[in-house]
Amino acid sequence: MPLTLTLTEDVLPTGALDTAIERLTASMLSWHELTGNTVMTPNVTANIQVVQKGHSYSGGVPFQGAWVEWKVPSFAFASRDSQKGFGQDAVDIIHELSGGKQPKDNIYFNVVHTVDGSWNLDGQAMSNEELGAVIATGAPIAATR
Repeated sequence: MPLTLTLTEDVLPTGALDTAIERLTASMLSWHELTGNTVMTPNVTANIQVVQKGHSYSGGVPFQGAWVEWKVPSFAFASRDSQKGFGQDAVDIIHELSGGKQPKDNIYFNVVHTVDGSWNLDGQAMSNEELGAVIATGAPIAATR
């Protein structure tokens, strides 16, 4: 479940980037009651994109922003509680790690859902039902074959 954290340069100090990913990952797993799940934990991946100052815009005007975007199967972030809870966590995490300098209203969160059957683990396409069954076992796919 890839996370993309996109930040305008200097929103977070360089040393805080790893911490941001760790905390955002932990929050996502927690809101889905998957903390410690041996299937999900290694399959939550992340990329950080740092955008040069002057290349982020709001209303056509340069500004400093932060964007937290997940690409997940359609059953993830399906409950309103997980949407609101993770969204608040994401804003709080980025705001805190910025030393309180990044305005909360310039921190954004969204989710992109994939088409059922287009997700893969261990190189094989899985339906939501198949993926859910593997995640529920908490065991690597090779052990469930």
